[in-house]
Amino acid sequence: MGEMSRRSVLKGAAAAGIASALAAGTGEQGVVQAARRDLIRRENEKPGTTDWQLTYTRVDPDTQYRCPWIEGSVSKASVRAGESLDFMVSVRPDGKGTDPVFRSAGPPQKTGSVPVDGGQGTDPVFRSAGPPQKTGSVPFTIDLYRMGYYGGAGARHLTTLGPFDGVVQEDPPVGEERLRECRWTPCASLTIPEDWVSGVYLGKLSLVNDRWQSYVIFIVRDDREADVLFQCSDNTWQAYNRWPDNFSLYDDGENPWALKSGIRVSYDRPYGKYCQILDAPLSQGSGEFLLWEFPLAYWLEKEGYDVTYCSNTDVHADAACALRAKAFLSVGHDEYWSLEQFNHVKAAVDAGVNVAFLSGNTCCFVTPTTPSTDGRLNRILTRGGCFGGMSEAEAKIMGPFTMEGPDERTLIGARSVMPFNGSGDWIVSDASSWLFDGTGMKNGDRIPGLVGWEFHGEPAPIEGLKVVAEGTSINGSDETAHWTATLYPGPKGNWVFNASTIWWAQGLSSPPGHMLPYSHFGRPHGPDARVQMITENFSKRAIGKHARG
Repeated sequence: MGEMSRRSVLKGAAAAGIASALAAGTGEQGVVQAARRDLIRRENEKPGTTDWQLTYTRVDPDTQYRCPWIEGSVSKASVRAGESLDFMVSVRPDGKGTDPVFRSAGPPQKTGSVPVDGGQGTDPVFRSAGPPQKTGSVPFTIDLYRMGYYGGAGARHLTTLGPFDGVVQEDPPVGEERLRECRWTPCASLTIPEDWVSGVYLGKLSLVNDRWQSYVIFIVRDDREADVLFQCSDNTWQAYNRWPDNFSLYDDGENPWALKSGIRVSYDRPYGKYCQILDAPLSQGSGEFLLWEFPLAYWLEKEGYDVTYCSNTDVHADAACALRAKAFLSVGHDEYWSLEQFNHVKAAVDAGVNVAFLSGNTCCFVTPTTPSTDGRLNRILTRGGCFGGMSEAEAKIMGPFTMEGPDERTLIGARSVMPFNGSGDWIVSDASSWLFDGTGMKNGDRIPGLVGWEFHGEPAPIEGLKVVAEGTSINGSDETAHWTATLYPGPKGNWVFNASTIWWAQGLSSPPGHMLPYSHFGRPHGPDARVQMITENFSKRAIGKHARG
């Protein structure tokens, strides 16, 4: 290390109150590691802003899921500092696109009514308009923000790109297995600065001469050791993404909720408005991050945890990714995992990494990934089969499948159970567990509405596993399921906690712009000191201290 860079590290370490690492005999390497551990705390001391939120957005009434006036995507799910990221944006001043649905108020065309080989058919979707056309009258900008706590504002503004001349980008044809893969021309390519800290980043797309806005989203990752690794559930964001109109992993052209193989989705398209339980147009373009995951990121950074971020595809592609943290977090709605991802997280548990599944419906479907048509890895997803195979009841509503994954209970401690969705109170069943230290909770005590809208049950026969909370969920048809939250010891003094609800993060914080969900006639109540303490108790065991300890 050069003298100048060494001086810079020491200065930053001293400012953060960690220069004592030298005095303790840890040497220069100890100072560097301590400075890295303090990255998030120092990052959140920088000025924040609430301007990251969309003020005006609009969803096309015919398609219901997209904002054709301005929408975009990025070339990578995650990117390291020093690597480049392309931004693809389409601007349509009248909101009218090239897809047939924009010419008719009727339902979208079924797959069988148009060619699916990507060739030149007779349907308007296949009539090429050539390269993107400049409109000249609809310039736009991209404001980039890192999401975090930042004094309660929720984000820090980093830079503004543009203004750019707006262009109309062609809607992609319906390809094999209903694949919609945009091959849009980039408006900008950004090399990620070295000082951009790992995190979830939003790009706010704004028309200059009109008020419409939407988002693009990406993750900046690093490879450093950290106390906490926050895995975003972006495979699931894309699986449910119906952009441009009924083209999610669930849409087969006839059934909008088909649970089978033979359907593919691409990361190379905008995220539409979330299509399930929550009508949240202000999240347009951000996948599911703002809905289910942001409250956890906000809380972790508020509390000063040493946290770094990654995507599902990072864990899939990099066997070492989950090994570099003391605690690995699965967050929110984390339904779609590849076999590689499962094996890498299982290996991390075996190696002594602590894992918290602050999520529901986790690791349900086996999700093979393939490259984009231009060769970029891990850009196309499909549903290959179920983890743990299908029960007799499940086989009546899903499949057939060509793959089967390992029993996910051997990793999570429990699994998704039928009926898959519903709501209920989170009810303590083993108050003697250290998880409940300082909460004052007793067996039978409830956290109202915290379970939803999906969860886990059927606990695994793992030695030492305890069911720490359990109860009944009820769905809209008054069907019930028995859910279980579990805790089991790993082989090296580590722990695996399964909170058994998508809504755990809603019990930790409520950031600016956040909307509490409501589903199956139930809802969480928002931040709860007991949920916060349970999470702190797990982190204390996992990383050896509380965040500020």
